Amino acid sequence: MQQPYYINLATGLIQPARFVPTEHCDERKGARDISLLVIHNISLPPKQFGGPYIDQLFTGSLNPADHPYFEDIAALRVSSHLLIRRNGELVQYVPFQKRAWHAGVSIFEGREKCNDFSIGIELEGADDIPYEDIQYHVLSKVTKLILKAYPQITQERIAGHSDIAPGRKTDPGPAFDWSYYRQLIA
Repeated sequence: MQQPYYINLATGLIQPARFVPTEHCDERKGARDISLLVIHNISLPPKQFGGPYIDQLFTGSLNPADHPYFEDIAALRVSSHLLIRRNGELVQYVPFQKRAWHAGVSIFEGREKCNDFSIGIELEGADDIPYEDIQYHVLSKVTKLILKAYPQITQERIAGHSDIAPGRKTDPGPAFDWSYYRQLIA
């Protein structure tokens, strides 16, 4: 039997996510200001799925010797609130009331520094590789809970990383089926 999904507002954690705490986060100036949901993708090494590398990147423990690509990114201090793996596993790195470092230089509706007021969700994937159906279903369950827990986030305030950092970021990419996702959360 599948566990029900729920958000504990006191801890900022979602169940049944596997929690991997990271120091790559900080306090928000206003936790009541959470008003944007940002969809990303990530794969490490690029276009390769599975393995421990995303957890390692988000916790600052990525070994640059493990893959040539890691030499350029191992020192980054980045994180996300959630990751949805290809098999549907849900991983949480940062409690929702804290600021994850996922958006970088960004702007939404004229407001800069989207990390200050957003929740970031990574999908294990790549811009041009179709996402798994289970990822869309887990993403839709999580999105519905987030919309309920944080009513300042509406369906109109869900964006891709490419929307808030145009020209700098391309994810979740053309392989992400926005219409299917929006149908699932409607």
